[in-house]
Amino acid sequence: MMLLTATLAEPQHFSLAEKLLLVALMAVSGASFWRRFGTVLDKILQSKKDIGFQLFPLGKRLWDFFWEVLCQAKVIRQRPLPGLAHAAVFWGFCAFALVTLNHFALGLGVGFLDSQGGFGRFYSCLAAAFALACAAGISGVFAGRFLLRPKWLGAKHSYGSGLIALLIFLLMATYLGAFFVAPASPEARILWWGHTLTILIFLPLIPRTKHLHLILSPATIFLSRGGFSRIPALEDDEDFGLVAGTDLTQLVSLQAYSCVECGRCTEHCPAANTGKLLNPKEIVLGLRSYLNELGPASEEPLLGKYNARQAVFECTTCGACEFQCPVGIEHLPILIGLRRGAVNTGEWKNDHGAKLFLALEHGSNSLGLPASERDKFIAKQALPLFDGTQEYCLWLGCMGGYDPKGREIIADFTRVLRHLGASYGVLRKEKCTGDPVRRLGNDLLFQQLAVDNLENLAQNKVKKIISICPHCVRTIQEDWKAYGTPPEVEHHSEFLARFADQLPRQLNEEKIVYHDPCYLGRYRNVYEEPRVVVARSGQLVEAPRNREKSFCCGAGGGLAFLGEETGERISHNRAQELIATGAGTIATACPFCNSMFRDALASSGEAAPQLLDIARLTARALKLS
Repeated sequence: MMLLTATLAEPQHFSLAEKLLLVALMAVSGASFWRRFGTVLDKILQSKKDIGFQLFPLGKRLWDFFWEVLCQAKVIRQRPLPGLAHAAVFWGFCAFALVTLNHFALGLGVGFLDSQGGFGRFYSCLAAAFALACAAGISGVFAGRFLLRPKWLGAKHSYGSGLIALLIFLLMATYLGAFFVAPASPEARILWWGHTLTILIFLPLIPRTKHLHLILSPATIFLSRGGFSRIPALEDDEDFGLVAGTDLTQLVSLQAYSCVECGRCTEHCPAANTGKLLNPKEIVLGLRSYLNELGPASEEPLLGKYNARQAVFECTTCGACEFQCPVGIEHLPILIGLRRGAVNTGEWKNDHGAKLFLALEHGSNSLGLPASERDKFIAKQALPLFDGTQEYCLWLGCMGGYDPKGREIIADFTRVLRHLGASYGVLRKEKCTGDPVRRLGNDLLFQQLAVDNLENLAQNKVKKIISICPHCVRTIQEDWKAYGTPPEVEHHSEFLARFADQLPRQLNEEKIVYHDPCYLGRYRNVYEEPRVVVARSGQLVEAPRNREKSFCCGAGGGLAFLGEETGERISHNRAQELIATGAGTIATACPFCNSMFRDALASSGEAAPQLLDIARLTARALKLS
């Protein structure tokens, strides 16, 4: 109540000496700020322009800015308590923008907010409320970083962060203290100068610490690539990806300097959580160190001193890092860009990778099996060939056409299609969509696969595609666009959910835990549809890490074909979490997840739950009905 009735005490007169001192201090602080910030800005602007970047349309960018920056919604949603603490600090700074302008204007004799007047009194009290929240928020942030200290922050303490937290607290304290002293008292003048010096010390520290994100992250979020894991096009035949400093684009450099080092990407990274070298935060910070020491004009390789090649190729491209980042860093284009640089220049040597590339250069599928195996499967199941008259083209993919368990999913899904009376057919010939080589960075091979498939689909007059594989769906819908216009494509979970009321319901108490595939959830934002399908076959239970926080199976990014060489197997980590729910069945909606968990469950003992795709759950219900 005292804050509501008290008046902000501010000195009303400043001597000429005080004004000159203020101007000198402002000049020193401003010059010190610009000396570092100007260097950073210059490095960003000197970086290569981003090919294909378009600022318009502005609608989504403005909404993202409002929602993620002004509302801090993403920060709060993903980690409510730390998020609210950070949001309180941010909102406090926003409220203090006008207060700070008036503060320095007052010192120069041109103040425009009268703390005795109606609006000035109201706004100073409003700012005081935000100051209380900001002081509490920064105290919480300090406690999290220096007392609780979660492991993803790393072992090394950032004492610069501690100093910044202290300065922010002092800013709030010196402002609030002015409500409890007389306007003409010496205390008011001491508090005013204390507040002033705190601001002028704080300002040049911003570009010299991770708190540069206060300035850059709003721009990073506004200037996103416009979609999740949007892999940029290469400029021409001489563009091999991120090889050296000269390949760093303005967006990559901006994002490198925007990192707040919060460790949210590391907290959710499957590689980092299973004892591997990869730490997505350190990848970004490695690029920042490169820019600081060598700059964007350097020909020195990006991989080596600043980032390890091994770490880059441990990424499953699950997207957890990019999804969680509160400051808009797009990790996946960076990681895939670094892979491109290593693959397209021949620097990456890997026997498994070479085998995969050869299989797709000379064959039709990533498993390296002859196309006749797919033909035999089609004949055995009596699958109709697509002739242009059916509504749907059922895309088999590598797993559905060649993997034994993937074939079981296809077989059961076609039973459901027949039950629904849906007209469908499969292509006589089909090549891998190119997903694994796209994520591994082999652009030439991916282009060949995409172009061949697009021509095949056009010749067969395909209008609608259904696929059991989220990786195929993503690659067809988004990645093929660089080489043509793909047909409409949907995942079989979306199809099944759309016709759920025409499918039988099993009335039993069987507990089924559903695993969210990365490429269906975070990439496609499909969470409810598979749950609708699963719920018709039993009692749906959730794993601790579910929906957008789902933990990867370990197959993405081409790793299903490379194998894991260090640390705990990602699939085993996730399988144990699913088993711990006590469910009798693990439901999946991706043949790669199915394959990874199949191996993981086999090593967990005889009591392991059964593993079924949602199409197989539905077909089982059909049989029982």
